[in-house]
Amino acid sequence: MTEAGSSGSPTPGRLEGKRAAMVVCWFLGLGSLVSWNSMLTIGDYYYALFPHYHPSRVLTLVYQPFAVGTVATLAYNEARIDTRKRNLAGYTLFFLSTLALLLLDLGTSGKGGLGNYIGICILVAAFGVADAHVQGGMVGDLSLMCPEFIQSFLAGLAASGALTSALRLMTKAAFENSNNGLRKGVILFLAISIFFEFLCILLYAFIFPKLPIVKHYRAKAASEGSKTVSADLAAAGIQTEANETVDDDKYPERLSTKQLLFQNFDYALDLYLIYVLTLSIFPGFLYENTGHHKLGSWYAVVLIAMYNAWDLVSRYIPLMECLKLKSRKGLMLATLSRFFLIPCFYFTAKYGDQGWMIFLTSFLGLTNGYLTVCVLTAAPKGYKGPEQNALGNLLVVFLLGGIFSGVALDWLWLIGNRKF
Repeated sequence: MTEAGSSGSPTPGRLEGKRAAMVVCWFLGLGSLVSWNSMLTIGDYYYALFPHYHPSRVLTLVYQPFAVGTVATLAYNEARIDTRKRNLAGYTLFFLSTLALLLLDLGTSGKGGLGNYIGICILVAAFGVADAHVQGGMVGDLSLMCPEFIQSFLAGLAASGALTSALRLMTKAAFENSNNGLRKGVILFLAISIFFEFLCILLYAFIFPKLPIVKHYRAKAASEGSKTVSADLAAAGIQTEANETVDDDKYPERLSTKQLLFQNFDYALDLYLIYVLTLSIFPGFLYENTGHHKLGSWYAVVLIAMYNAWDLVSRYIPLMECLKLKSRKGLMLATLSRFFLIPCFYFTAKYGDQGWMIFLTSFLGLTNGYLTVCVLTAAPKGYKGPEQNALGNLLVVFLLGGIFSGVALDWLWLIGNRKF
């Protein structure tokens, strides 16, 4: 490589751009889910258009198979996939799909009907493909850098939910008594999402790869045999020679995906179970199974907002080392203990008041964000760059697999309440 070797390069602590990189990672995380969280947050609009089609459940169920299938394929071939092209493809697809969703609503004048519903489902499937490109690519890429970057990215993911919830509360209040007010709020939502997706394309393409600390970590990964960072290094002005080879004696062959899975199976299982539990309750149960309360049409919107707010707050807790859960056994125990929330939600929906439901929803978000950050920042430690990238992709497969399983199990609430 044309950049000085590691012996002459400054240590990560002395490199410039760490705070700037954390801010960019936060926005990249925001863009990874802002479009999808907008879909979840405007669920009341889709329930008004399609009252008999269970939008929050069906759209989530459509989204996840495409996300899981795509991320599994990409993870299997991660060593041969250019991370830069993968991430830019994901953000671009998010941008185009969200724009198409807005145009669909404008073109149909916000009308319901099966044809429009199918069109929305197709665009939601595109969201799933985009999510698989971005989440797996970004988590893998950031896994070979410092833990603060991946924590900031994960906080950005949660911030997308908190932002959309806050905007939903404001637009619902502002447009509630105006003509066609619900739709006006939705159009504003989608326009904001389109802006953030375009911003992420610019940040990832032109700003992030040129930060000194990012260049350092990617150059280090390349020196350890990683081929996925070459385009990002080229974008930063660091060229790798085509005939450059890795000294196998100095840099032994990286662990296989199978070996990485065996060594980190508990982490993978943690992520799977965290999201199985969360998505079996959020958002479908909160929209359809919490009954009627004094808050009326605001109730589900408030519950979604509380979940998103505490999910965001909890992702900053591990920044304090004294509050970060590092024990692998402790992580597994905490993950399994969350399943006691299922009977709690069931009996609260049946017998409790709205205060208890708000408390449980907040706790669900709190534990979801906290445990996610603890797992994804602990798992990559001790591995070389190519292995960290592979492990990050592998863990995202289990994360999205847990989401898909949770979405499927969420339908059991409907069966139990005989609402089909």
